[in-house]
Amino acid sequence: MPEEGVQLTPKSELLTTQEIITLARLFVKEGVDKIRLTGGEPLIRPDVVDIVGELYKLEGLKTIAVTTNGINLTRLLPRLKEAGLNAINISLDTLVPAKFEFIVRRKGFHKVMEGIHKATELGYHPVKVNCVVMRGFNEDEVLDFVDFTKDLPLDVRFIEYMPFDGNKWNFKKMVSYKEMLDTIKQRWPELEKLPCETSSTAKSYKVPHFQGQISFITSMSEHFCGSCNRLRITADGNLKVCLFGNSEVSLRDHLRSGASEEELIQIIGAAVGRKKKQHAGMFNISRMKNRPMVLIGG
Repeated sequence: MPEEGVQLTPKSELLTTQEIITLARLFVKEGVDKIRLTGGEPLIRPDVVDIVGELYKLEGLKTIAVTTNGINLTRLLPRLKEAGLNAINISLDTLVPAKFEFIVRRKGFHKVMEGIHKATELGYHPVKVNCVVMRGFNEDEVLDFVDFTKDLPLDVRFIEYMPFDGNKWNFKKMVSYKEMLDTIKQRWPELEKLPCETSSTAKSYKVPHFQGQISFITSMSEHFCGSCNRLRITADGNLKVCLFGNSEVSLRDHLRSGASEEELIQIIGAAVGRKKKQHAGMFNISRMKNRPMVLIGG
């Protein structure tokens, strides 16, 4: 979170509950079987439980997931689970409370940890924990995060530091997955590689006898664009076919101007058709204009 905070989008520009469900229904009808509610922070929406409940009614949708900062998770999770939520990612870049306050600009480390334990208690296996690794900030905690998977059914996902507007990206701050893997193997040489799905964005490993596992999201050092099947709709209704692409199509504006279902499908199809073979590479991305990650969501 930038020190000065971020300018909030006026409520009238955000998708309404009904618009979210309308678009979700359209995508599910076209074959999407997993929907993730992400950020900003999805759990601050007062209607988030209702949205999950409505998504759960969509025939053909197999997975409803959420990516959250974990602050409100303990309070909301029982209702979310009852509404149909079946997968959770929690963003946590440090296991040190003081560092946590520095990066998120607020207290709440204990609430996030409480949320992680609550999720495991309620049967979410694995609970995914997203950790962006930055040199000079938290790369010294990689082994502690692996150790975190010893007694809890977690999937700690180490994410390579990526360039976005406002995050003062610097190549020297990026810790590649191979460097992290080498560090981990020095401590746990018996680390095992796990099989993964074709469209997976993660390379997964496990220390034998640990309850959980670890994964690496290698979007910078080894992109997975060829197998990526993800689409993203921002809170204000823009379709992004690539997280690092700066071209966006406003589905909200088309919806509000009365576009038919067939027209929306054509607009979405055309945008997906323009999706590039791969992203521009980390050095080019760092010079491109794009939304800051805090306005896109994890």
